[in-house]
Formats: sequence, C-alpha cells, structure tokens
Amino acid sequence: MIDCGEGTQLQIRRAKIRFTKLGRVFISHRHGDHCLGLIGMLSTFGMLGRTAPLHIYAPEDLAPMLKIQQEFFCDRAGYDIVYHPIDTTKSEVIYEDRTLTVNSIPLFHRVPCCGFLFKEKPTPRRLERGILPKSYAYCSDTRYDPSIGYIVKGVNALYHECTYGEDRAEYAATYMHSTAADAARTAREAGVGKLILGHFSSRYERDETVLLEQARNIFPNSVLANENEVIDV
Repeated sequence: MIDCGEGTQLQIRRAKIRFTKLGRVFISHRHGDHCLGLIGMLSTFGMLGRTAPLHIYAPEDLAPMLKIQQEFFCDRAGYDIVYHPIDTTKSEVIYEDRTLTVNSIPLFHRVPCCGFLFKEKPTPRRLERGILPKSYAYCSDTRYDPSIGYIVKGVNALYHECTYGEDRAEYAATYMHSTAADAARTAREAGVGKLILGHFSSRYERDETVLLEQARNIFPNSVLANENEVIDV
C-alpha cells in the first residue's frame, strides 16, 4: 500500500481486498491526507487477530508520532509493527525481494517527503518468455523539479500529483505543489509510458477535465486517477 489517508479501511473493503494480503505500507509524508488512516488500520488488524508482522516505510519524522499512537491504541496488537525510517534527501533502495526493488524518490514539499519507484527484476523465467520487467513510480506532494524526471526515467507508468491548474500556478509555488503542466513536463522529460494524474484540489471538483487537458497539451498519454480504478502498467 502507498499512503494511508482517512477512509482507507472502507476502500479496502469496497475493493474486496483481504486485510491479510497487506504486508508493507509506504508513507510519503506526515500530512494528514496521506497518513491519518494508518493508526485505525493498525488497530483493526489487531482486533482481527493478525499475527504476521506489518512493515511500514516512512520518513524519519513520522516515527515519534507513530510510536505514541501505537502505545496508546495498539499496545496489545498481537503482531509486530516494524518501522523502516526513510532518508527523504536521497534516492536509495528501501526494500528488495527476489522479484522487486523499491527505491525512494526525494520530493520537494513543505515537510520531508518522498515518492516511490517500484521495479520488477528480470528473472530468468521472464526473460525466457520474452516478458520485460515493469516499473511504476509514485510522486506524491511536490513542486516541479527536473531531478524527479531523472530518477523516474522510462517507467511504464508515473503517478504524479497535480493539485492545481495553470489558473492557480501561484498557489502551487506557495504551497509546494505541482500543476497539471508541471506533472506533464516531468512525464515528457522522463519519457514515461503513461502519466496518471491525481491529488486534485477541491476547486476542480466539478470539472477535473481542465487539468487533464492542460497535461495532454504537453504529454498526450495522460489520464485522471479515479477511485477503485485498476490500471494496467
């Protein structure tokens, strides 16, 4: 799971995903819309009798808050919660197994923040079948910066926030967010396969297509993220 805002448990149930399938959670930063659903989910896991450990990868500054909440709400969870602090100032491998690597992506927001780059490994069996490894990058809250495009270069799919349109570019600069055009520039410079736009300001709730149009003017293969949508990368 990447980020865990309020309502996460409801969305998991709606998607009919079993809680036991979740083994690792990656949190981009400590703003509420990205992590306030975490402690509730951890508490629910304990009440459901979870025994398998849960691994959480998040910026270092989230640790004190998380530990206090654990002691208060999950003191008898019945399973281990393993915290892996991330240095948000550099890109490095933060998780690896026999089929996958996950790298952190330094982002530029008002608090320490990072994205995540997921890459399949080229296993011999896949190479024999001519199956190419897939890659997916998730860029949470951030202002535009060319270094991001360098790290996510050539990924099959890039999720990138686009909180504002060009009509609110000054807000993006003030609050260290991206416009749809900023996200599209990153996608174009990185040569990604597909751009998935998300994290829209409520100002565009009635017409998010304006953001899509601005992005497509720069990077044609752009789509808007939608709740419970499954996207093939």
